[in-house]
Formats: sequence, structure tokens, C-alpha cells
Amino acid sequence: MRKKWLYLLAGLLIVTFLAGCGSKSKEEVIKELDSKVETMKGYKMDAKMTLTMGADAQEYKIQVWHNKPEMYRVHMKNAERDQSQMILRNKEGVFVLTPALNKSYKFQSEWPKNSSQPYLYESLVQDLLEDKGVKLTETDKHYVFEAKTRYQYNKMLPLQEITFKKKDLSPVSVKVMDTDRNVKLAVKFSKAEFNSKFDEGSFDLKRNMTSAQMEVPVSTVEQAKNEDFVVKVPSAELNGATLVDEQEILTPNGKRVVLTYDGDKSFTLMQEQVEVLETASMSSTTVNGEPVDLGFTIGALTDNSLTWTDGNVEYMIASNNLSKEEMVMLAKSVQSVSVEK
Repeated sequence: MRKKWLYLLAGLLIVTFLAGCGSKSKEEVIKELDSKVETMKGYKMDAKMTLTMGADAQEYKIQVWHNKPEMYRVHMKNAERDQSQMILRNKEGVFVLTPALNKSYKFQSEWPKNSSQPYLYESLVQDLLEDKGVKLTETDKHYVFEAKTRYQYNKMLPLQEITFKKKDLSPVSVKVMDTDRNVKLAVKFSKAEFNSKFDEGSFDLKRNMTSAQMEVPVSTVEQAKNEDFVVKVPSAELNGATLVDEQEILTPNGKRVVLTYDGDKSFTLMQEQVEVLETASMSSTTVNGEPVDLGFTIGALTDNSLTWTDGNVEYMIASNNLSKEEMVMLAKSVQSVSVEK
């Protein structure tokens, strides 16, 4: 009888042990991720972002620095197009830097808290916290979540798959999908260093502009100064907007083209060659709005306008009849259709 009870007790201990080694619930894993966000001092991460919004995929190298509570530096580079931009948040505000043009925009903005950011760790965790229907799948080494996105101005990308390593909860990848579950934006992390140390000038505006400019090839600056630009039109169809006028104006830098669309969704699209500054002084513009990720570049969004640069051309959509989401949609589609002038 005693031996029987010993076998029974051993069986219960094994069952208890196995239960303790079982899979964690999604609530437990999310709680651990949230705890990591709360306790870490910051991080440095490297990633590759691939966009498949248009006909051709575009790849960007991304370097992210975050020093809690409010310091951010996101450096985005497209090697194929020799394009580089940086989002910087410090005690003075939020800045978007375009090193090749020696220009910056300054925002009084809540970025990055107001929307999903696929390359920011704490933003990914916040996406999981805010989606009550989040799903978790486990593999031997990874936690794989499916969750809703929190994009304010891009409702066409409602889903994402976020993968973390079980070992240290570092991010592995993010796949952002459209309504048909096609991956339109993918981020693959190659480095994740938590509790990184930063010196006093790590998030300084002038220092970062100077260091970023040193990485811009001289050929890129010369090409930007000398090349003409191609007039582009939106490929996205917007009911209630018809192109009714096109004007070309000569400027000291080259030319400015103004396209006027009339109707219930009337707007103006302006595109203009901008000067490539070589002086020590930096051109800075204060925007009463917020930075918005257009995929290929970072734009400046207000209630009635959206401004962005691509190469040495500055674009602006202005309208009293379009929503912010509609302006973002049009801006993204401007890159895919062009008409030679």
C-alpha cells in the first residue's frame, strides 16, 4: 500500500512539474514585455525595413536609439536612392532632418506616442496592450503575436505579426499587412541592445545633422544640385477631385509646378526644386503639426497641408476639403506615376 501511495505521489509531482513548464498565456507574455519596457533604461537597435507599397520593393537600413524617458533618434537610409532622413526627439522638441539638403522641420508633437511605430520596441508592446483580441503562437524559440495596428492615417494596414525571442524578449521581426493579409511593410531586426549608455550629445540636433551629412556621398549632393525633376501626379483615385489646371513657374532654384484639382475634394499639389545648402547655417522650419511616415520619406502633416521632400524636390498638398488620411494616401501615390515635362 505504501509503495502504491509513493507511485501516486510521484505521478502528481510529475504532472505538477510539467504544468509548471507548460506554455505561458498571452497575458503572461505581454505582462513580461510590458515589465521589460518599464524597467529598461533605453536601447540601441538596428533593422532592415522593406516596403512593397508600389511596384518595386524598397529597402531601408534603420538605426534606433532610445534613452528614457523622451529621447529618440531614428536614422533611416535608403542606399539605392542615396536618401537619408532622421527623426530626432530631445528636450527642444521633435525634429525631422534631411541631411543632403541641410534642412530640418521642428514639431511640437507627441510623437511617437500617437501611432504605431514598427521599429520602436515600446510602441510594439503598446500595440499588444491595446488589442484585446491579440493572438499568440509559440515556437521553440519565439513568441509570435498577431495584433491590430494603431496607424492614424493608414487604415489600409490594419494587421501586424510581431515576433520576439523567448530568451530575452528582444524583437525579431514585424510584418504589417493589408486587409488581404499581404505583407506591405516588413522590419527585420539584426541588433537589440537594452540598457544602452549614451553621452550628453547623442540627441543633439546640430551634432546629428553634421554626422549624418558626413555619410552623404558628394556625388549625391552634386547630382541634387544639377538634375532637373520629373513632374509627378497622384495615382490614387479620389472621387470628387479632377485636375483642372497646371502651371509652371521659374524660381531661382529651377522651377515650381502647381497642379490644381477641383471638385468636392479639391486640393493643390505643388512640387518645387529646393536649394541644396552648403553653408554652416541649417535651414529650419517650425511646423504646427506632426511628422508622418510616408514609407519612402517622413512628411510634415498639419490640418490643411502635407509637405515632404524626395531627392531635391519638395512637395506640398494643400486643401481645406481633404482629411489627413486622404492627404497621406495621395502623397504615398505621388511616387508611382510620373509625367515628363
